[in-house]
Amino acid sequence: MKVESRENSSDTTTIDPELAAKFDLSYIDANKKQEEFRNYADTKRAETVRRTYELMRTHQTVEFVQGRREKWLALNKGEFTIMEALHLLDDLVDDSDPDTAVPNSFHAFQTAERIRKEYPNEDWFHLVGLIHDLGKVLALWGEPQWATVGDTCVVGAAPSEKCVYSEYFVKNPDTHNPKYNTPNGIYTANCGLDNVLLSWGHDEYLYNVLKMNKSTIPEKGLRMIRYHSFYPWHTSGAYRNLCNEQDEETLKWVNDFNRFDLYSKSDELPDPVALTPYYQSLIDKYCPGKLRF
Repeated sequence: MKVESRENSSDTTTIDPELAAKFDLSYIDANKKQEEFRNYADTKRAETVRRTYELMRTHQTVEFVQGRREKWLALNKGEFTIMEALHLLDDLVDDSDPDTAVPNSFHAFQTAERIRKEYPNEDWFHLVGLIHDLGKVLALWGEPQWATVGDTCVVGAAPSEKCVYSEYFVKNPDTHNPKYNTPNGIYTANCGLDNVLLSWGHDEYLYNVLKMNKSTIPEKGLRMIRYHSFYPWHTSGAYRNLCNEQDEETLKWVNDFNRFDLYSKSDELPDPVALTPYYQSLIDKYCPGKLRF
């Protein structure tokens, strides 16, 4: 987001050309069809993405997730405003994403602007679009990307074949543990996703940051953030045996959010400088000041 304002311009949708020249914009294609997204085989980033998921599927165990929750949910990294944290994502390109090669800070505005066009009066939804990936600051604070980005899955129960690169679960020790390798695992049927451990990443981290800092974003917006990377569930129908009635309602919200998050990646890059005043007003309304991270 480190761009210069352009004099005598009211354009708030297109990034400064000089900055755009620094990025691989070959993924920006307004004519890209929906079925062409999340293509893990036919992408220039295929090997980077594959390796990220291999490490994720191998090392995301119950013990690992519990340890990461204890470490990061102490929220003792420091205090930052939302915009300060968002600026940090200028330096992060998601190694699990086959659909984009630009820093996550720009994807934040892409998502938010798509939502803003369709839901002009739901300002909290615009903010959710802006900050949904903010938890990826973990990768800039020492967490490996395989423990920060990518699709999440349940740990503590048998992995689903509907997970991306599910073949690598064979390397995960929990897969061979009778305690963890049944459909319900350590959980009870229909216990609800709030009572299930998901693989550690930016979703759960940011959800807890916002909750513990008493953000006033509506609960449905917070749950969009918490579960937006849980693709095996919200897109492929996996893990329904663990869901309750609340999760069925959440599923509607998350799927609505997902179409903005995923398909905005082929949109033109927006100009963060021009858009910042509007989004700062939403930050001031729903999560003002400095937050503990």
